[in-house]
Amino acid sequence: MFSSRVPGDLEPNRLTHAVRRARAAGTALLDLTVTNPTMTGIPYPASMLDSLADPAALRYEPSPLGLPDARAAVARDAARHGINVAPERVVLTASTSDAYSVLFKLLCAPDGDAVMLPVPSYPLFDHLTRLDGVRSIPYRLEYQGRWAIDFETLDRSWTDTVRAVLAVSPNNPTGSMLTFAELAALTERCEARDAALIIDEVFADYPLSAYEFAHPDRPRCLTFRLGGLSKSAGLPQVKLGWILVDGPEVLTREALIRLELICDTYLSVSTPVQRAAPSLIAAGAGVRGSILDRIRSNHHELRTLAAGYPSIQVLPCEAGWSAVLRVPSTRTEEDLVVELLERDSVLVHPGFFFDFPHESFLVVSLLPERPAFVEGVRRVLERAHV
Repeated sequence: MFSSRVPGDLEPNRLTHAVRRARAAGTALLDLTVTNPTMTGIPYPASMLDSLADPAALRYEPSPLGLPDARAAVARDAARHGINVAPERVVLTASTSDAYSVLFKLLCAPDGDAVMLPVPSYPLFDHLTRLDGVRSIPYRLEYQGRWAIDFETLDRSWTDTVRAVLAVSPNNPTGSMLTFAELAALTERCEARDAALIIDEVFADYPLSAYEFAHPDRPRCLTFRLGGLSKSAGLPQVKLGWILVDGPEVLTREALIRLELICDTYLSVSTPVQRAAPSLIAAGAGVRGSILDRIRSNHHELRTLAAGYPSIQVLPCEAGWSAVLRVPSTRTEEDLVVELLERDSVLVHPGFFFDFPHESFLVVSLLPERPAFVEGVRRVLERAHV
């Protein structure tokens, strides 16, 4: 009686069962998977959410694409990355996930049309496409000193049903950024094949090394750039995302007309968060700075500790909240992460969670507080190198 959009087999996997047993037993875990900054000792001003109590929010004035002041604040903030966008081309959503659902409705007919997704990448995308009745077609990121798009797999997998290509920059978990050459190549293909380009940039504020932020002055294909307060201001509990719409004038205008209809149907963005958006975006700078200091410090600690274990490699990472370790394939990733949990009380992600192409990879978050992070990494290295 249930929709095929929801997977039929929802049985927890082996690692999930192990985590539940450990927590039920009261085991104190060193969690190197945490990605919630509000739970990792990041300092937040006590007054940060005061703007949500603005009395102006008591008046409901539905605006499908978002209230003008909030859209203008997002447009101003985009300029930090050299992106010039008019407020009229900013679309507000309840979250980045909500933005995906809106775009899939805009671009794809159900049960036929497809979106191309990068792998390795965050597994949420498979669920988002499936829940909107959209097929997902993977294309590979290859590691050759750095992660880069394998255009051969992208071209080979491209079909006439593809309506959009998704690029994540910085990618989660590889931390790789689109280069100008890769962005140009994606744009060229989308333009020639009547597809849109969706660029998820939620981690763009968190460089671990110097890089150039790749963006075209005027993309030749319909382009959507995604962001939100969850990452840019460290506020996952305050649900506000956005879509920056760009591309050829005719396509952009037609897209915005249709987006207005879709957003007007749901009106999912709350008035208080829209009224507060200018203040929240401004206040996010301090929190963002604290998060950046944390992940850079932990990344340095990770590389320093791993240097003592020649069999383990910390793969290069340009930006984001995660790091990838390549470890010896002396047992499966699943066996290793369960062993780390049950024998060392450390929780990490296995590479297959993100669809890495082969064994053996571990993914750790760079957000935990330093003492827990250092001790957790030390236990991982000790266990994984043998």
